[in-house]
Order: sequence, then C-alpha cells, then structure tokens
Amino acid sequence: MRFWTRILVNAVIFLALAGFFQSSLAGGFQNDFYVSSIWIALVASFVLALLNAVVKPILFVLSLPITVLTLGLFSVVINAIMLELTSWFVGSSFAFASFGVTMIVAIIMSIFNAIISDHFVRN
Repeated sequence: MRFWTRILVNAVIFLALAGFFQSSLAGGFQNDFYVSSIWIALVASFVLALLNAVVKPILFVLSLPITVLTLGLFSVVINAIMLELTSWFVGSSFAFASFGVTMIVAIIMSIFNAIISDHFVRN
C-alpha cells in the first residue's frame, strides 16, 4: 500500500475505533479511546507512520530476543508502544485510558491493516 493511502486508512481506523469505544457496545471499555476530530486522526496517523519508520526498527532490534522467545507475540506490545508514543506526541486530543486499551487497539489495527493491505495487493 502506498504511504498516503496507509495514512488515510489508519486515520479511518482510528476514527472507527474511537467511535466504537464511545458507544455502549464497548461495555466496560466505554470512553477509553478518544480522538477529537478527523484532523487529529490524520495527524496521529502521520505521526504513527513516522514513528514506525524511525523508532520501531530500533525497538524491534532491541527486543529481538524476547520477540523470538514469545514466538513473535511481543510485536503486539511494540505496536502498542508505538501507539502510546503517538498519543504522547499528538497530545490530549488523541488519548488512551490505559495500556490495556492501547494493546486492544493495536491488535484490532493490525488485523484491519492486514485485511486492507491484502485487498490492495490483490487489486
């Protein structure tokens, strides 16, 4: 997928997940993920892309032993750390209530990105 397409897709996923976490369907996780506007979602998506390009490879190399020991599951924690860093850089208009919610959002984003990337590769 191209860079700007991925930015737009991640922004839409951020908005959809924030909307889900604001609804009553989220149950106990209601109001745990907040995005104030579409522009903040675009900024957060861009910041996440920059962090994934610069910081994530360094974290991946440093955490390689534990990633191997957990058979790759630690990469979800690295994705959650990237989302927390994004939240820190963007500010209070893009926020998570806890690291557990960040992990859930990271897992859901990974699944959606895999599905959407597969769709773009096939077309």
